[in-house]
Amino acid sequence: MSSIFDQIQNQIDGHDVVLYMKGNEKFPMCGFSATVVQVLKNLNVTFEVVDVMQDSELREGVKQFTNWPTIPQLYVKGEFMGGCDIIKEMYQSGELQALFADKGVV
Repeated sequence: MSSIFDQIQNQIDGHDVVLYMKGNEKFPMCGFSATVVQVLKNLNVTFEVVDVMQDSELREGVKQFTNWPTIPQLYVKGEFMGGCDIIKEMYQSGELQALFADKGVV
């Protein structure tokens, strides 16, 4: 499992914002992933998408990496932010916008 963890860590380290999701930003394969994509697009944030449907080892590995059972998962500057409900709440409260501003993410 360490090699998949290394792969995940490299993806997170290589981009300011990484979204592990089902599908991609143009064709999300679940409503939760689509919601997080829409939030990020509404904020005009550049983000890297990792489609977990392309690799079952990655799909399970990312859940174990964070000890978080669901997809999507959002990382900002290396920090795990949460899944759809948390991201949606943070967006609605303005907390997500403040976080992006504080971390210099565009």
